Amino acid sequence: MSLLDDVNQPADLNRLTGDQLPALATEIRAFLVDAVCRRGGHLGPNLGMVELTLALHRVFRSPHDRIVFDTGHQAYVHKLLTGRRDRFSGLRGRGGLSGYPRRVESPHDLVENSHASTALSYADGLSRADALDGTRRTVVAVIGDGALTGGLAWEALNNLATSPGRVVIVLNDNGRSYAPTVGGLSAHLAARRAADAPDGPATDAPTIFETLGLGYLGPVDGHDVTGIEAALRAARDSDRSVVVHCVTRKGYGHPPSETDEADRLHAVGVVDPGTGQPTTTPGRTWTDAFSDELVALGGDCSDLVAVSAAMLGPTGLTAFGARYPERTIDVGIAEQHAVTSAAGLAMGGKHPVVAVYATFLNRAVDQVLLDVALHRLPVTLVLDRAGITGPDGPSHHGMWDLALLGAVPGLRVAAPRDETTLREELREAVAHQDGPTVLRFPKARVGDDLPALYRTGGIDVLRTAAGAPVLVVAVGAMAAAALRAADLLAEAGVECTVVDPRWVRPVNPTLAGLAADHALVVTVEDGIRDGGAGSAIALALADEAVGTPVRVLGLPTSFITHGERGGLLAEHGLDPPGICDAVLHQVSTLPADLAVRARTRTPQSLTALPG
Repeated sequence: MSLLDDVNQPADLNRLTGDQLPALATEIRAFLVDAVCRRGGHLGPNLGMVELTLALHRVFRSPHDRIVFDTGHQAYVHKLLTGRRDRFSGLRGRGGLSGYPRRVESPHDLVENSHASTALSYADGLSRADALDGTRRTVVAVIGDGALTGGLAWEALNNLATSPGRVVIVLNDNGRSYAPTVGGLSAHLAARRAADAPDGPATDAPTIFETLGLGYLGPVDGHDVTGIEAALRAARDSDRSVVVHCVTRKGYGHPPSETDEADRLHAVGVVDPGTGQPTTTPGRTWTDAFSDELVALGGDCSDLVAVSAAMLGPTGLTAFGARYPERTIDVGIAEQHAVTSAAGLAMGGKHPVVAVYATFLNRAVDQVLLDVALHRLPVTLVLDRAGITGPDGPSHHGMWDLALLGAVPGLRVAAPRDETTLREELREAVAHQDGPTVLRFPKARVGDDLPALYRTGGIDVLRTAAGAPVLVVAVGAMAAAALRAADLLAEAGVECTVVDPRWVRPVNPTLAGLAADHALVVTVEDGIRDGGAGSAIALALADEAVGTPVRVLGLPTSFITHGERGGLLAEHGLDPPGICDAVLHQVSTLPADLAVRARTRTPQSLTALPG
């Protein structure tokens, strides 16, 4: 009989003896390897969390005791132990189990966080609330050494040291985030680990946590349930907030994960469980295209410096780092610092390229606005995973960038439609010296090139026909769907002009002339409609007194759940049939004179020579 079969809630763990726990840990790892390799997800981080999570749920009484997992991708074992084993077959799929804590799934999930470095601040507030109410329960924050490099975590530590509340801070130290942890904190923790080794150097120096005024226990073997439990009980019974330093191994118990030097199989697609290798040949991605062009640019531009926030590999900077290590900077999980440090690099005569996920740039909008743009500094931000990203859910969709960045004076935003335009627009961004630039692209295969018929006023005309009543303005990677929608519309008797503005912010004034020659403008983007590129185009046309109606297609201002990218875009009308239906509906509402005028007139703005 499987031990795991008898564990449906955390309380079930307390019926097990200490001798049974290693066998249960082995069963959990086998389950995780099978489930995650079938569906894709975060493998390495969770394999390293098995014993630690068992100890947490044996010592603390969730949900009465509050357990907050920082970043959240390390909570798969927690989900398994809290009654969700049968839902792993739909992991990260539409309507299935989320890859992060989710409140609607379970009362044991308190915080839906998947941005790093937040757990300590949540815990500080929770513990203060309990202190005010006189409630006796424990608040536990589980944070990795990688997430502890974020500035928000240090703001919380500073407050926890003097807070009337008490928090058990579980430091899951595996020496890595995606890649090895960087900076002075990493060196400090490494020294503590070394001092604890049997033949390690003796040290009486206090830890940085003790210097702040926090308690400290450890280092503890993070794969010894009994040892962890003893440390957690001691921390629970303390009269102050205590750091329990647990040393774990990312990917523990799965040889392909343990030997993967890149990121210990941090996040995988569908892979072979025995080898950790993809079961299908992955196509070329937007990230691959960016990576190749950045390396080429590095050879042409000696002042180019690449900056990453702990994600050299996922953002495509690994190859540049291998070729130009002295011009590659990993600042840890610290997006705010990355952007302002880049401002300093630009002030020093360099051209920094800061590559981050679009969703993570949300954390550094103030730095983009007042540290970079206010000084008109030539910093290029490359936003990977822009728009709908898919299985990682609400906090990872990069759907706010166009709206947030549209408020930044002097900022130019490029949205390439294919690999050729990505290479072209990246070079234009790096060459631009009068203020910041942004290049955004999705998490997807890059697809075939979409050649322009010609360029007019900096705008690429992808499709046109005499008398076309509709002008479709496609933002970046939405160009392919817009062109397929135009084919469907032609079958329905409505011709379209399809253009790619290339640089979507600020709005290209050439669009006013194009819009005036059509009866309807439809914009298509994979960001939120409110304040996005389409809204900016509509406002620009109104300012120019262009009377052509504008229909803005994009995402709603809401939190969109996890699922496959294509399916989520279709759900929100951003696939070819959805775009076609929206255009047909809008055309049906046009006044008859506008439709007739558009169908009987060749747009003069499209007769211009390419250029």
